[in-house]
Amino acid sequence: MTETRLNVLFLSDRDALRGPMARGFLTHALTQQGPSLSENLNVQVYSAGLDPVEELDPMVRAVMSERSILIHDQHPRSVGELKDVAFDLIITLTPDAQRACSENGSNDDLLPLFIGTPMHVHWSIDSNRSAGSVEDLLAGARTTRDDLQRHVHSLVEQGYLEALATERLRARLLIDAIDVGIVVHDEQRRLYHFNAAAERITGRRREDVLGRNCHDVFPPDGICGSHCAFKHGNREPFDRRDYVVSFSASDGTARRLRMLASPMTIHEGRPAEVVAQVTDVTEIDSLRWTLKDRQSLHGMVGSSPAMRGVFEIIRQVSTSDYPVLISGESGTGKELAARAIHSESRRAEGPFVPINCGALPEHILESELFGHVRGAFTGAIRDKKGRFELAHGGTIFLDEVGELTPAFQVKLLRVLQEMRFERVGGERTIEVDVRVISATNRDLRQMVQRREFREDLFYRLCVVPIALPSLRERRTDIPLLVEHILERIQQETGRKELSLSSAAMDLLLAHRWPGNVRELINSLQFAAVRSAGAEIGAQYLPPEVRQETPTSLGDERSPQALSLMNAAASKGGRKKLDIETVVTALNQTGGNKVQAAKLLGVGRATLYRFINDNPLP
Repeated sequence: MTETRLNVLFLSDRDALRGPMARGFLTHALTQQGPSLSENLNVQVYSAGLDPVEELDPMVRAVMSERSILIHDQHPRSVGELKDVAFDLIITLTPDAQRACSENGSNDDLLPLFIGTPMHVHWSIDSNRSAGSVEDLLAGARTTRDDLQRHVHSLVEQGYLEALATERLRARLLIDAIDVGIVVHDEQRRLYHFNAAAERITGRRREDVLGRNCHDVFPPDGICGSHCAFKHGNREPFDRRDYVVSFSASDGTARRLRMLASPMTIHEGRPAEVVAQVTDVTEIDSLRWTLKDRQSLHGMVGSSPAMRGVFEIIRQVSTSDYPVLISGESGTGKELAARAIHSESRRAEGPFVPINCGALPEHILESELFGHVRGAFTGAIRDKKGRFELAHGGTIFLDEVGELTPAFQVKLLRVLQEMRFERVGGERTIEVDVRVISATNRDLRQMVQRREFREDLFYRLCVVPIALPSLRERRTDIPLLVEHILERIQQETGRKELSLSSAAMDLLLAHRWPGNVRELINSLQFAAVRSAGAEIGAQYLPPEVRQETPTSLGDERSPQALSLMNAAASKGGRKKLDIETVVTALNQTGGNKVQAAKLLGVGRATLYRFINDNPLP
């Protein structure tokens, strides 16, 4: 049998006599058992008292030496000194089980003191202490000694200790044989089961995590992230939970883990332990995303290379809490991108709190962000929490940060550095745990150079920059966006089978879209209101869209090019090439395959593969 380590604790109300004796007998017995037991068992023996004492009872050494067992000097331990040890067996040594726990406690009060679910055995052992002569005290100590010796002898000689070791080893081999990661922690979030699959998935070694707080091993909020049932000390009853979290492995790689968390036992109506089944779904998630051609992510729609790059950055940044600065023209979907980052992150179950920094005067913005106390200013009739407080445990989204005044930039910088602040008019310092995502449609780097924006604040906000492309830079996404927007209009209006005519699509592909996706949404809503039929014709689009006259293959493509793009874009945004369309594109570009690929809205490699597989006339 493979060596199994067992941690055994002898626990009494006061550890001056019984605990040290029991520890001495068991330690001596293990060294006398011969090779079969000693090779299989690595037993660590402890003793402790619920009530701390200063020194050992002087009778211990005297009566134990009569059995040829030497008790080495050791300061008596209290339970608090052993709080980080995961015990397999706890043996309480008192005349009754009640006294082993607390003066008026029960056995249920004992177990939460220790990591996991140790086996609990009670030996009714009296200290046999009474007033009298030294001989009377020695006689009482000998009686206690002999009782303990019989119990320890039975524990070892009759095979109970080895049987416990066998069961512990069997349980470990069983969970190690499971391909799914098994992680179990107690009500104090201390990990006490961590199988081989969990080691492989997380990159953490079992010996480095057992007995430690899950939130310390997997900062900042445990392996379950914001889904943690015990987060912020909350232990309310919960049902089985199934969710996917972003996770950073020990080597820094971003992983996607599926967690199936269940309350393992119930203690006074509350979950006392949690078992989580952990599966690495990174590759499956990536494959599913690839099969969908990466067309959408939390409401963001697009299959163009530019949008696929944005989706990839969002998924990568989700495993950390670093601040993100999203830049892009108005209407490109900066708040949608911020929500996607939040939804992909470990904070997904926490609040997402947005605020437009450019829409409020400075004095009102300060109150909105940091809150105020009653009487702080005229109209402050009650205490009010600010957006930072409301976002505690989640994400705050600071939109249009480029509009902040220089004075307010200083105030915001201090909060971002320390994550603490005082409400307007208040004196109490409030600490928060939030992730900061900000956005702007201005060039903050140029503003820094012109000294319009603080350089230190810029670098505090812009740890991870994400630039959203304008709709002009991702015209091949327009058919996919149109389909998505029309589906939403159908749901909002109750209309069925809304579609766009080819002529209308050509106009949408030709328009410059200064208002980006927001303008596209408005245009389709406008056209849907005007059109009574299932198909929306070009005549129902807004005048500014119908009057656009494109003239080139650049941002303003020719009508022929737009027709080719529209023909090549099938429903759902996938590109289907045919010989006639490819030949037409090559004729229009004078045989230039690179320009033809752009004209068709496909990648150069895609066009080359099609030409190789389909001989052209």
